[in-house]
Amino acid sequence: MQIICLGDSITDCNHLFEDFPLGNGYVQILSEMFRNQTPSFSISADTVRRSSSAVQLTKSTGAIHFRNCGIDGFTVARVLENIRQHRIFLHRSPVITLLIGINDIGLIMNTDRTDSQKEQMMREFATHYNELLNLLTTDARQVILMEPFIFPHPEEYETWIPYVHTMSDIIRQLSVRFRLPFLPLHNYFNKEATQSGFDAITTDGIHLTLYGHKLLAEKLFPLLQSIDNNP
Repeated sequence: MQIICLGDSITDCNHLFEDFPLGNGYVQILSEMFRNQTPSFSISADTVRRSSSAVQLTKSTGAIHFRNCGIDGFTVARVLENIRQHRIFLHRSPVITLLIGINDIGLIMNTDRTDSQKEQMMREFATHYNELLNLLTTDARQVILMEPFIFPHPEEYETWIPYVHTMSDIIRQLSVRFRLPFLPLHNYFNKEATQSGFDAITTDGIHLTLYGHKLLAEKLFPLLQSIDNNP
């Protein structure tokens, strides 16, 4: 089974550097979880940071190939453009995970836009996401959609939360239309941050700590495992 992880910097996690072929975030942790074949293992920072060229993981049901295709700064439009240019890598009917959207919200919030322009940008997000799913579902064995998330820490990101909810509704509706699994994350992460402390989950209100990446991997692992067990 080939698993391709699409997204922005949260997925990227320095994977383009030679020592991190899968990055030092949830994609690498997922590879370790499949290697150990249990969703509740203990992982240390040293394990995650360890250089790993073993992108292919052998198990009793066959070979699992992870590929990190997250790119720092990507919006949904950039992912769509990238897939259009390099669609050839989808020819093996991979399982695809997609975590995208927070940079789109950043463009909405950090640029001098009117309310009508912000609404238009959100409509364009929906259009691009729909076009992306049309491409991915043509070739992929399965596509797992993940909800973007934000933390009100620092407090300036509280103003982003309504846009996260709007975007979440868009993605959820598309998941129903395309009959794809949807993994909710925003409320989950914020509940965990309330209990454990925001600094334990996020480095800056957007990106995840090592522990945050471990939580994301543990949420995603059962979905991937169920696909692998039902070829």
